[in-house]
Amino acid sequence: MTAAPLPHPQSPIDNNSSPTPPVAVLKDLVARLHREQNRIQNLLSSLGFALRSFNNLNQFLEIVPLMAARVTDADGGALVLLKPNGQPRLEQLHCQEGQACRDMRRSLERITREMGLSSPATPATASFKPQILDEKLKEDLGEEIHVFGTPILVKNEDRGRLYIFSYDPSYSWTSTRKKLVQLVADQTAVAIANNELANELRKKERLDRELEIASEIQEHLFPKQCPAIAGVELAARCQTAHRVGGDYYDFIPATYEQFSSDPQQFPSAIPWSIVIGDVMGKGVPAGLIMTMTRGMLRAEVLNRHSPAKILNHLNQVMYDDLEKSHRFLTLFYSEYDPQTRILSYTNAAHNPPLLWQAASQSIHKLDTWGMLIGLESDSQYEDDRVQLETGDTVIYYTDGFTDAVNKDGDRFDEDRFVETVEGACKQGDRPQAILDFLFDRLGQFIGAGNRYEDDMTLVVLQVTE
Repeated sequence: MTAAPLPHPQSPIDNNSSPTPPVAVLKDLVARLHREQNRIQNLLSSLGFALRSFNNLNQFLEIVPLMAARVTDADGGALVLLKPNGQPRLEQLHCQEGQACRDMRRSLERITREMGLSSPATPATASFKPQILDEKLKEDLGEEIHVFGTPILVKNEDRGRLYIFSYDPSYSWTSTRKKLVQLVADQTAVAIANNELANELRKKERLDRELEIASEIQEHLFPKQCPAIAGVELAARCQTAHRVGGDYYDFIPATYEQFSSDPQQFPSAIPWSIVIGDVMGKGVPAGLIMTMTRGMLRAEVLNRHSPAKILNHLNQVMYDDLEKSHRFLTLFYSEYDPQTRILSYTNAAHNPPLLWQAASQSIHKLDTWGMLIGLESDSQYEDDRVQLETGDTVIYYTDGFTDAVNKDGDRFDEDRFVETVEGACKQGDRPQAILDFLFDRLGQFIGAGNRYEDDMTLVVLQVTE
């Protein structure tokens, strides 16, 4: 005799059993739904906690397929991400070990590998087609395995797929399950974006530190103070637009002995070279060329050639490196002899310094013909000289002054610069006062809070006796 089947909660109840009240059935259903809801919320909270806590992206990615499978009551999950070259790669797979799991892994690895081989991509031409991956996967697995995939979108860019699969014939993809998978996919996208942002920040910190070191090195290479030259007073300042600049100025003695002694200890009666230059470009590349120029020029000056010969040799030595870097250098080189008060000079396409002659109360340009350093390997330069008298003032400058622009787009230009220099010299100002006056006037022209777009350098030489 077979046992009678248990009655369905909503079916009529026989006389020998107690009826189950409909309210109790409803309460039990609500309780089960509440427990399921809490379970899903706890899983998603755990995923959110992992997103906030894990510093290693790979650690987070390891749990993504597991969490996606758990919140949807599926048998497994798989995470497919794009490599830097745009090709898909199976990143993580979660499923219970068995033949079905091994088949899933082999299928995903084979399909992603074939997609990479069939359309080799580069970062510039990568074109990931997730629909093709979906179709190939469903075709390979057949109808016995239910698969659902959703995109991993980072900044609206498809970066991969999150797949969930089930072997249960009665399993169905409800809208709720799809939304839960999408939630996990969105958390994964956030983790990837955060990791990329953290990498960019670390890269920026390294670059900032390298720039800081380069700036410190360059600052130490500029003259710490102007030398004491007999019968001459000097002032100089370089204001860079960025941490590392391409402007260059230097005071170079004519003998090795002067390099090893304190230039401020006593006025020197030997000739001194006064140099100003500007590397085309900005930032670290320009700063490196400026540093290279300084070392080569200092070595060349000690050979005691004429100014034109010195620039000719400098151009020949630097030409190959400048040509490869696609950069050039303007340079004005001069040598002052305190005993004769003669300033010998040559120019390699730099802004000609201004000579204020106290006796005539007039301004003249100091210029010679010559090409930029690094433009042609066989460039020739011209020598010239001028006799300076007491009160005469020479202002060396870079084009950061004349090219400076105010908020209306007007340039400070050469005419305004000459007019400002003339006004300062007519007042009989000393070199430091002239230098401060010129920088102040430029600051007023540009306007408070406006940024300097180029490096600005001034050197002022004045004959005092």
